[in-house]
Amino acid sequence: MSELPRQLIAWRWRIFAATWLSYFGYYFCRKPYYIAKSTIATELSFSGEQVGQIGAAYLVAYTIGQFANGALGQRAGARLLVLLGMGLSIAVNVGMGLSGSYLSFLVLMAVNGFAQSSGWSGNVGTMAAWFGQRERGRVMGIWATNFQAGGVAANTMAAWVLHHYGWQSAFFVGSLVLGGIWAFFLLNQRNRPEDLGLPSVEEAADREAGDEGPMRWTSTLVTNMLLAGSFYFFLKFIRYALWSWAPWFLERSFGLKGDDAGYYSTIFDVAGIFGVLFAGWISDRYFTSRRVGICLWMTAGLVLSCVILLFFGQSLPVFAVCLALVGFTLYGPDALMTGAGAMDIGSRRGAVAVAGVINGMGSLGSVVQELVIGKSSGDIQAVLRLLLGSAFGALVVIGIMGWRNRTGRAAV
Repeated sequence: MSELPRQLIAWRWRIFAATWLSYFGYYFCRKPYYIAKSTIATELSFSGEQVGQIGAAYLVAYTIGQFANGALGQRAGARLLVLLGMGLSIAVNVGMGLSGSYLSFLVLMAVNGFAQSSGWSGNVGTMAAWFGQRERGRVMGIWATNFQAGGVAANTMAAWVLHHYGWQSAFFVGSLVLGGIWAFFLLNQRNRPEDLGLPSVEEAADREAGDEGPMRWTSTLVTNMLLAGSFYFFLKFIRYALWSWAPWFLERSFGLKGDDAGYYSTIFDVAGIFGVLFAGWISDRYFTSRRVGICLWMTAGLVLSCVILLFFGQSLPVFAVCLALVGFTLYGPDALMTGAGAMDIGSRRGAVAVAGVINGMGSLGSVVQELVIGKSSGDIQAVLRLLLGSAFGALVVIGIMGWRNRTGRAAV
């Protein structure tokens, strides 16, 4: 196997940095509402149901956008897709900082959801063009820390700005951060090596270019994609439930102030960073790039973590520890199945479209949780039972995927 050309290696570092920062930056225009929504509800006299409806508007548009942007990115290219998505999200967050009514928040959050949906599929598609299959577990394990790190940083920033300057400023500062990242992305991202006159990664390393041909929508590929999407439905139900409502419950059930609730909620994302790194490394090191095996074990751990949270999470210290356990066991499978897993299913040519479908199906779970929990927002035990049920659902689906792998039914 030959060494990669120096210019290709240098550009791979630039691509990694640009796409990692891009998805990291999306969170600064995604999290302010969720951190500040209890304060917004109090100051603008929104009910819990109205708060849930605003969040659901974002998530419905995000789900629609996943399917639409996956197809659009396949045609127009990831670079244009992500630049437009980040730019629109920046503008909308400025608008939310100037808003003061239920209707304006509802509309702007929906637009923001569509804009934000451009990020994952576009950036995963870019990474698929620059990194080969044999290295994706390790590379994507590190790369996929972007959404936990983004969540931690955006949560912390929004909570601090909320406390010192009010909820409006949380939207404005988030827009400034993403604006700087937009400029960095513009200068450092290209869709594929061939756009710069460089050989593809497979050609440069003298590998068989199995990822090079056009993607064929075989029945096996579609089944693999739908199962991965169903698995992600349950994971995203849990992830968005904790993203969206953990600060709410920490404030209203445990008596924390708004900024302190925001800080505590970052425990979930911090633990998730280690979960992603662990899952990415071990999938290549011990599971020979087979993602389902490690996902099955970690999902079983997720079920156990949700059981502990339900039955022993009545005190703040235990609740915080359980948030960390859920974050660690959830984020590893989450990142693998929508990152390296989507690349493996869709190949280099179809990664944008497949990532869009998987993430779109997962986003249906985030929509459902917002509507259901919005109506149950006064009963934390009912919400924790929903999280446990979703974890069991994920375990069943990943078990089916494991069985298909062992019997050879998942081979494309």
